[in-house]
Amino acid sequence: MDYVNLYSERIRSLCQKREYFINRLAAMSDVKQSTLDNIMQGVTKNPGIKTLHKIALTFNMTLAEFLDFDSLNAYSFDEDGEDDLT
Repeated sequence: MDYVNLYSERIRSLCQKREYFINRLAAMSDVKQSTLDNIMQGVTKNPGIKTLHKIALTFNMTLAEFLDFDSLNAYSFDEDGEDDLT
């Protein structure tokens, strides 16, 4: 899986577990619908920490809990061919 898709898959999975649609997540998290759509579609390649924090809080998680998932923990930056993600 590409790095850019890891966050969208995490959000999608958490939404499914809680039976949320993206528009509900947007309203609850105070993150713009367009921002969430861009993350989910892979347009936003590196979501901001503030955005991820708001999303995490909506799922009653700390940012650390939100970012602690198998596919992100197992990801190797050597695989994506990019030298710098900043």
